[in-house]
Amino acid sequence: MVRVVKDRLADRGRTMVQARQANAKLAAVIAETGLSHAQVAKAFVRVALENDAREFAGVGRSHVSHWVGGSKPSGRGVVILCEVLSRRVGRTITPDEVGFVAEGASSGSALDWRIDTLVELTNLGRVDVDVDRRRVLEGAAYSVAALALPGGTWWTQMAERGGTRGAAGVRSIGRGDLDAVRDMASLFSRVDQRRGGGHARTAVVQYLTSDVASHLQGRFPDDEVRHGMFSVASELAYLAGWMAFDNAEHSIAQRYFGVAVKLAAEADDSPMAGHVLRAMAHQALDLGHHRKALDLAAASMDGQRYTRACPRERALFGVVYARALGMNGQKSAAAEALIRAENDLAAAQQGDDEPNRVFFFGEASLAHETACALRDTGDLVGAAHEFRRSVRTRKAATFTRTHAVTLGYLGDVQARQGAIEEACSTWSSALDAMDGIRSGRTRQVASNMRSVLSPFRQRGIRTVVELDARVALHLADMA
Repeated sequence: MVRVVKDRLADRGRTMVQARQANAKLAAVIAETGLSHAQVAKAFVRVALENDAREFAGVGRSHVSHWVGGSKPSGRGVVILCEVLSRRVGRTITPDEVGFVAEGASSGSALDWRIDTLVELTNLGRVDVDVDRRRVLEGAAYSVAALALPGGTWWTQMAERGGTRGAAGVRSIGRGDLDAVRDMASLFSRVDQRRGGGHARTAVVQYLTSDVASHLQGRFPDDEVRHGMFSVASELAYLAGWMAFDNAEHSIAQRYFGVAVKLAAEADDSPMAGHVLRAMAHQALDLGHHRKALDLAAASMDGQRYTRACPRERALFGVVYARALGMNGQKSAAAEALIRAENDLAAAQQGDDEPNRVFFFGEASLAHETACALRDTGDLVGAAHEFRRSVRTRKAATFTRTHAVTLGYLGDVQARQGAIEEACSTWSSALDAMDGIRSGRTRQVASNMRSVLSPFRQRGIRTVVELDARVALHLADMA
C-alpha cells in the first residue's frame, strides 16, 4: 500500500513538471539583455505603470523567476514583458519569441508605416468604438521601438499615393464638406482644451471614422480640396491621439498619432506632420524616453515641416525641441532653442492665416513649456517664474485643463523649494480648476500632491491636513 502511494505521488510530480517546463526562450532573451531578474522586474513595473496597468505594481524578482520557470504573466503581462525586452535589445520581441501567446492584444509594433492609411484608420476606429473589441487596444503597450520614423522616400511615396485618391470615388466631395469638417475639428479641439481628453473622445473617433473617412474615399473637384480634407482628417486623428494621451491611454494615443502622420503625408502637409511629431515627442518626454523624444522633436523641426509652418506653430515645435534638448543634457542648445521659439511667437500676428490647430498656443503656453524645460534642467527659480507668468496670462475659462496642470506644476516647484504652505495655496487653486475636467494629467497632478504632502501629514499643519483630505476626495471621485 505504501509503495502504491509513493508511485502515485511520483507520477503526479512528473505530470506537474511536464505541465510547467522551464521557458528556455524567455531565459535566452533575458540573457541577451544582460539584465538580472530583479532588473527585469523593475523595468516591467515601469512599463506597466506607464501604460496604467497598476495591477502589476507589485511585480518583483520572484515573478520573473517564475515566468522563466514556466508560468505565464496574467492579462496584459505578456505584452508588457515583450515591450520591456524590446526596449533593451533594440528590436521588436514578439510573445512567440519568448515562449508565450498574447491573449487579446496585438503582438506587433503599435505603428506599421506599410499599412494603407484608410484601412488602418477604419480598422483602428472600429476597434476603438466597440466596447468589447476595445480591450485589444487597452491590452497593448506603448512601443518605444515603434517610434522609429520611416525614411525620406516614404514621405515622397505617400504624397504620390495621396494624389491618386478619389479618382474612382463615387460621392462628390466639395469645399462645403471641407468647411464643415474644419468646423467640427475646431469644436472638438475647444472641448478638449477646456474639459480634458476624457470628454468626447469617442465622439471624435466616431466622426472621424464614419463621416470623414467616407469623405476621404470620395471624388474631389481639385487637389486643393483633396489636400485640405486629408489635412483636416490628420488634425482629427491627431486630436483623438492627443485626447488619449491626456487621459493616460498611451498606447491608443500612439496609434492615432501614427495615423495622423500618414494622413498628413498623403496631404503633403509638412507642418501638419511636424505638429504630430511634436506631440509624439511631448508624449515620449512625459514617459521618460528622452533620447527618442529628441529624435522626434528634431524631426518636427526638419526642413519644410518648420519652414512652411506659420510663426506660431514654429514656436510650438521649438519649445518642445528645447525641452527635449534640455532633458538630454544639452542645456546651451536648449537655451538657444527657447530664444528662437520666443522670437517665432513674437513674429506671430493676430489675424494671420493660421491653421486652427495652433489657436491655443500663445504667451501662456510658451511660458508653461519654458517652465517645464527650466524645471527639468534644475532651474527651480526660473521655472516658478515662468509658471506664474503662464498662470497670469492664460484665459483660464477657455484653457481650463492646461491651467489646472500649470497650477499643479507650480505647486510642485514651490514645494521643492521648501515653501509648502505656498504650494498648498497653489494646489488648492489647481483643485478648484479641476472641477468638471476628465484628464489623466490632472489626475497625475493630484496624485503627486498626495505624494509630496505625505511627509507633512503628521506635523499637524492645518493647510496640509485640509488640502490632503480634499485631494483624497478628488481622487476618489475620479476613480
